[in-house]
Amino acid sequence: MADSAADLVPSRPSLPKLREAAAGCRACRLWEDATQTVFGAGRRSSVAMFVGEQPGDREDREGAPFVGPAGRLLDEALLLAGIDRRSAYVTNAVKHFKWEPRGKRRIHAKPSWSELAACRPWLEAELAVVRPRVLVCLGATAAQSLLGRRFRVTQQREQWLESDLAEHVTATIHPSSILRQQDDESRHREMEAFVADLKLVASVL
Repeated sequence: MADSAADLVPSRPSLPKLREAAAGCRACRLWEDATQTVFGAGRRSSVAMFVGEQPGDREDREGAPFVGPAGRLLDEALLLAGIDRRSAYVTNAVKHFKWEPRGKRRIHAKPSWSELAACRPWLEAELAVVRPRVLVCLGATAAQSLLGRRFRVTQQREQWLESDLAEHVTATIHPSSILRQQDDESRHREMEAFVADLKLVASVL
């Protein structure tokens, strides 16, 4: 087993080639308990790329990113912010679902730094092929994977960040954090803040 997916990335990558190569990725042990690789989705011409942490339970079963409850919330927030969902490429920093059992349920477990590093070549290849004008990191794990381990979303959200990854780079919360709020008032407040962050993205699209 390798420590990185770098050797698996095609020399002249395209999204179909990357998706095919990633399907057999064994660069870390996460594939052993996952149903399948969940690669990014969207057009090569997408102007914005949204990067989350990892696929969830439903994404793992269906093989597509952001199709579960957090994905539906992202779709709603994009609509409220005035962003055409079809103009967005969505993916994750880690391409396999990491989970732990809790009764009959599979509960999300945070990927380790070594797992993020092993999967990083796939994300770098996606960025190189899509070349989005705007890169949006959803949540701390994605932001730290791309922008450094010291990055703090709570302190640096809703602002443009200096980076050579894209013309415009920003970070905000992951929509799953809205779902974890304890009451409707908190969820409403967090959703409003999330939409405000996405309106910053909309301002340059």
